[in-house]
Amino acid sequence: MKASELEKKFDEGVEDVIDEFDLSSATRPNREQKRVNVDFPLWMVESLDREAQRLGVTRQSIIKVWIAERLEKAG
Repeated sequence: MKASELEKKFDEGVEDVIDEFDLSSATRPNREQKRVNVDFPLWMVESLDREAQRLGVTRQSIIKVWIAERLEKAG
């Protein structure tokens, strides 16, 4: 299928165009994961847990978000 045909289908909204893609090998660039271990003092872990519970997220999620925000500011 040509790109113009796909765009037309998408723009018209008549058909779901997702079936036109092979998603079996789809990747998100720069989203590869690498596991790291970090040791925190107990008071930090407890504070993280309280804040994560308040926000309704996991400890890991809050750590990722906070680090991402800090890196964006620095970058």
